[in-house]
Amino acid sequence: MAVTKSNSNNSNSCRLRMSLATTSTLATTNERTRGAINFKYKYNGKVVISLLISLLLSCYQISMVSCLNSGSSSLVDWSHSIDLDENYRVYWSIVDQEITFEIQVRATGYVGFGFSPDGTIYAADMVIGWIDGGQPYFQDRHIKKHGDGEPVVDPSQDYILLAGYGNTTHTVFRFKRKLDTCDSSHDIPITNNTMKILFMYHNLKPQRGSITPGSLPSPSEAFKHVIPVFLTQRSINSSTIRNQKHLEFMDLKNEDAQLPYLDETVHWCKMFKLSQFSKKNHIVRYEPVFDSPSSKMYLNHILLYECHGSSPEMEIMSREYGKMCPQPSVARPFGCNNIVATWVRGSDGFAFPEAAGYPLDSNHARFYLMVTQYANLMSDFSALHNDGMVDNSGLRIYYTPKLRQHDAGVLSIGMQPNWRHIIPPGQDSVVSEGHCVEECTKRAFPKQGINIFATMMRTHLIGKQVKLRHIRGREELLPIASDANTDSRYQEFRLLENPIKSYPGDRLIAECIYDTTRRSTLTLGGVSTREETCLVFTMYYPRQKELSTCHSLPSLPTVLHSLGIEELAVGSNPVQIALPQKLAGMSLETRLTTYDWDTNFEMFQRVTRMGSFKPMCMNAKGAELPGTRELESFSPNISKTWRLPPTCSFKYYGSNNKIHSMYNNRNRYVTEPESNLDATSFMNEESDILAAEDEGNDIIQIAARSKTSRSFDATLTNNCVRLTFNNSNLVLAMIVSIFYYYIVTRRRILC
Repeated sequence: MAVTKSNSNNSNSCRLRMSLATTSTLATTNERTRGAINFKYKYNGKVVISLLISLLLSCYQISMVSCLNSGSSSLVDWSHSIDLDENYRVYWSIVDQEITFEIQVRATGYVGFGFSPDGTIYAADMVIGWIDGGQPYFQDRHIKKHGDGEPVVDPSQDYILLAGYGNTTHTVFRFKRKLDTCDSSHDIPITNNTMKILFMYHNLKPQRGSITPGSLPSPSEAFKHVIPVFLTQRSINSSTIRNQKHLEFMDLKNEDAQLPYLDETVHWCKMFKLSQFSKKNHIVRYEPVFDSPSSKMYLNHILLYECHGSSPEMEIMSREYGKMCPQPSVARPFGCNNIVATWVRGSDGFAFPEAAGYPLDSNHARFYLMVTQYANLMSDFSALHNDGMVDNSGLRIYYTPKLRQHDAGVLSIGMQPNWRHIIPPGQDSVVSEGHCVEECTKRAFPKQGINIFATMMRTHLIGKQVKLRHIRGREELLPIASDANTDSRYQEFRLLENPIKSYPGDRLIAECIYDTTRRSTLTLGGVSTREETCLVFTMYYPRQKELSTCHSLPSLPTVLHSLGIEELAVGSNPVQIALPQKLAGMSLETRLTTYDWDTNFEMFQRVTRMGSFKPMCMNAKGAELPGTRELESFSPNISKTWRLPPTCSFKYYGSNNKIHSMYNNRNRYVTEPESNLDATSFMNEESDILAAEDEGNDIIQIAARSKTSRSFDATLTNNCVRLTFNNSNLVLAMIVSIFYYYIVTRRRILC
């Protein structure tokens, strides 16, 4: 582990605001224009026409200069970025209900970018583009659900090209679209759900810009992977954190962690002892630290747990280099239950809101366990693997002794991992619910309530939807968070647009929906990947010390009733059924494995959701809250429910038969703070090379910026459009005048 102070006064290099060649060209053109005004023609009509044409050209040049100058004042400040693979980088920012992307691809043919509804290429929504002779070709396309896999052109072009260019190694496109284009037939709305990004690239391009079916060279070869990503609900840009005063950082890194070979998966455990914080500090941000580009491609996720107490085993582990975890749930035996930080592939880290920081205090906790999952996800990357490769990646933790207003805490809500959590096979929608009941929040939450500002939803392989429901009295409020397209490979903290207040006496419910159509046997709750879980980790402030785990578990009578069992035989081993008579003598295991789920699923689902359950309310050390041991609870009796309102992609008809559309719902669209994104700054891409902070990490961007050919559509630049519009009346008058004088002169000649 390395502890290093950060430099809060670093500044970017001065940026070149305008191409000198462009300025020189425009100046020369303006001189020629002004010279044309003073040029004397023999005929008055020609003089007038020449003057008007010159004025028109002057206005055009002034407009272009104004556009360039306005663009030079604010370069693009992207909110987020991700490397989809070693050849493909994506930047994006969201303003209001529009999202702008820039893709930088190490390829000279055609490139593609889009979204998959289910992780496959079919029914995908995407754009395809290429540069041919300096001219960009860019199309909104889709892949038919039952087609041959080639993207076909949409009848509605809802992606707007802002710019495109290429050189001898790279192709770059910048474009924008609405979060919901209202094209429900071919486009996928961008929401708070996990978005599955589909990307492709090839070094060949369609001949002569053809868009006919079959024109894309080898699309199956061009398709790469599908990467799950949060496009919304991500934390603020890291540069605003790094530049703060009184900020230090430490690197918690693995030491020679063994990378997997071929398709293996490795969980690597490294214990850290942080005894240097005699006074409390606040963690304000964390981000990944990569050892090398080659080992980076093996990193899948990193979890940092806070451990309570101490033991000789923890002391010994903190002195070791690290080792393979005996099981993925290794954190629990050491009392390491609180997740402090999490990173997954596609994440750029997490920043806490200004009001709170996570306490870093050696008097409170000294040991932290980092669990890293390595997996060779790139099938074409195995050839580069050498047996014995190691990795030293980890997390960079930014902290400050200047405390923020509140300590942040972590509260786990959901289903206690246990065999009583039963998920039947062969079903496309199995609902499980884990309750944090009113009695627990009433005992633990402060009178003014807690402010939930971030959530992380966790299921294993068959989870497809997760929702954190919020009940107050008999009314169901808007969900605190919701993901209708969850992915077990991509589960990290997502930042809510505004903190959600939860008061003592509120009930919080983690609702998970599973798809078991590909499983022929039932799935039980547990901590291994083959088992399932239903948990939502919430970050909140102010921190309270009474409650860190707020789970529930179906009662044994509920489980038995859901399986059609009335009574078990007392003292039987293995456990046998006593009643009903038709099942007498059958073992419980046999009943579980031979139950007719297709016939009895609806009854099972009704009983498990409405039956009794055991609330489990525990502090960070695993001790139950006083007075909660004997609790038994049921699902709440809700008189006022909440339902997801439709958007323009899902219209509904009101009482007056008018079509209604709804956008303002925090669980469908949450926009981020407005950035300084300005399409005019695309004129100044050369200066971005000078601003690269890390040449190694930004090699794609640097190479892409070194252009040999480019194309820019000035009509899509906001400032240019505004200037042209302001001069439109003058231009129109000039055109009319030119036409008038031409007619007059023509008539005189004819006469």
